[in-house]
Amino acid sequence: MHRMKCLIPLVALGAFTLPSPGWSEVRALLIGVGDYQYLDVDLRGPVNDVGLMARALMARGADRVTVLADPGARLPDGAMPAGVATRAAVLEGLSALADGVGPGDTVIFYFSGHGSQAPDMNGDKAVGYDEILLPADARGWSGAIGAVEDAIVEDEFQPFFQAILDTGAKLVAILDACCAATGFRAVTGGGGVDRFVPPSVLGLPEEQPQGSEEATGHIAPPLTGDFAFLYSSQPDERSFEYPLGDKSNPANWFGHFTRSLSNVLTEVPELTWAQALAGAMDGMQAGNPIAVQTPDGEGTALESPVFGTGRAGARRVLTEGLALQAGLLSGFADGAVFDVFADAMMPDPVAQAVLRAPGADSGKLDLLAGDMPSKGYARQVQPGLPSPFRLSSPVVRDGADYAPILGELAALAAAGLPEGVVWNAAEPDAVIVLSDGKLALTGPDGVLDPLGPGSSPRMDKEPAAFFDRATRAHRLRRALVLAETGGPVGFTLPGSGLSQIIERQQGAPTDGKCDEPSAGVEAFSPVQPVTDCDRLWLSLTNDSKTAQDVTVLYIDRDFHISVLWPDPGLSNRIGFGETREIGMVIRAADRLPGQEEIIVLAVPARPGSPSTVLSALADPSAARAGPGAPALQIYLEAAADPAATYRNLGFTGAPAPLKVTRTRLNLVSAPR
Repeated sequence: MHRMKCLIPLVALGAFTLPSPGWSEVRALLIGVGDYQYLDVDLRGPVNDVGLMARALMARGADRVTVLADPGARLPDGAMPAGVATRAAVLEGLSALADGVGPGDTVIFYFSGHGSQAPDMNGDKAVGYDEILLPADARGWSGAIGAVEDAIVEDEFQPFFQAILDTGAKLVAILDACCAATGFRAVTGGGGVDRFVPPSVLGLPEEQPQGSEEATGHIAPPLTGDFAFLYSSQPDERSFEYPLGDKSNPANWFGHFTRSLSNVLTEVPELTWAQALAGAMDGMQAGNPIAVQTPDGEGTALESPVFGTGRAGARRVLTEGLALQAGLLSGFADGAVFDVFADAMMPDPVAQAVLRAPGADSGKLDLLAGDMPSKGYARQVQPGLPSPFRLSSPVVRDGADYAPILGELAALAAAGLPEGVVWNAAEPDAVIVLSDGKLALTGPDGVLDPLGPGSSPRMDKEPAAFFDRATRAHRLRRALVLAETGGPVGFTLPGSGLSQIIERQQGAPTDGKCDEPSAGVEAFSPVQPVTDCDRLWLSLTNDSKTAQDVTVLYIDRDFHISVLWPDPGLSNRIGFGETREIGMVIRAADRLPGQEEIIVLAVPARPGSPSTVLSALADPSAARAGPGAPALQIYLEAAADPAATYRNLGFTGAPAPLKVTRTRLNLVSAPR
């Protein structure tokens, strides 16, 4: 299936001169379409997405940010609302982007809303369909004009984008919508809403009409210039929006990609557009035990630096009495402890408070010590605890007899087991799907088997053990996210601190066993698939001047958590310039596809202090941190424990900084 390429037909890269690393002007056109005037496909996230993206771009120093969005968009001071995003308004805004820009400038086009497909009328697509974006006044298919009325076809962007590139400016286009059809269907019961309108909803004819050059003009030529295009999902995936908190509140809905990307752009001071995309992907996948949408990107400017700088280091957020002016969007969880300062420059806190029931961008503080100022600044010193693992009501997809499975689920729910699970949640972290006689778990998007038949985890003969493992995997991932930075971004730029290289040797499975492989060892990228009996070598090198305490965990497709390194009784400390090599063999006896993950945890070591060993985060272990263990170790073990529902962590002060490197492995079906 052909992918929407840079919002225009397949791009050929022409010769050009790269602009200087500096930048002079940054202008952006942000489009948010949630309230459709004629189509019954409304979204709640785009009106919030444009505000997030505007704040992120302006925090980095964007000069002129124009916004076309539904009424009610909450925009930062300085952003310029320009009305509703109708087709005419979008095209007019695109036309104005090239005015007055030149070499060294950056132009950003952003779209949040629905995409779809329509018949290709100029013959440039082998599959016969063009990708389209749907502005606010888009209608259905019109036989009279042979198109979806008032939609914007991908070819139409080409002259506007080329006009920008012809000035010598850099173009960055960001798309939080999905425009390609996919064989995967999200089941009802998921926690999110996808951003694709099926052609059937638009009333497209069953038989594709034949286009002509006369009707639509010539095929759009490829772009030439310095550009980067960031997509919210892969070609065979859907893009979703989710609520952050109460789903009944429209202000809590955001595009999954936009929320993660805007956090990276705001929080990471210096990075390239490729690194921003990698950071967004890390943020989207970090806290999810099951595969979710994966961002994509292309273009010559991906390796170019993002303009301006974000805000790094410890963040202080505003307080008014016992109200915190930040919440889940900023990465703060229930139970987080804050030092409170009466003045932004004050070195010592005047109070300490704990956050309770945070919303998307606000929360209530309970005073622990001291006196709260009427207005002040708060800095997180201890992360909160992860939320319980929320499971949807079962979704039945066929007519098989599921009475035994439903009975087992009802018995678990009645007994309150496993600990840390919320059954029948309206805003689930995972969706229970009953299909082909079995129970499967999907991500919050409700997409079954996104990596191929059988790739979603299936419940085995021990339901309590299966859900206990899933809950522990969920809690561990969320605990790591909360501990990484004390903020919304755990992404760390590669090449600093602990670096890693992975090599692979293709396996030789025979009769359920692994023979000695005959293939050689080669460099491995996570985009490559792995299969049964493959051998991987993970080389970890400490590039920093500070010794690192390192633990390597592995989470398999059935939620088992194991320790790859260190071996029991051996030191896990890696000194400056030292390298450790860790080998593993991939075992997939059932030969089904799925997703597994290597998690590398690195903590700066203090001279003379005991090592921070996080092996107890694996499947239930009797070895737990004692009262004298490092604060980070005590926190993570408690936070990853599904039974921990309140703060009784047994330590004071802030946990040591933690760097997490996640490598997701895609298992593919192996021939028998």
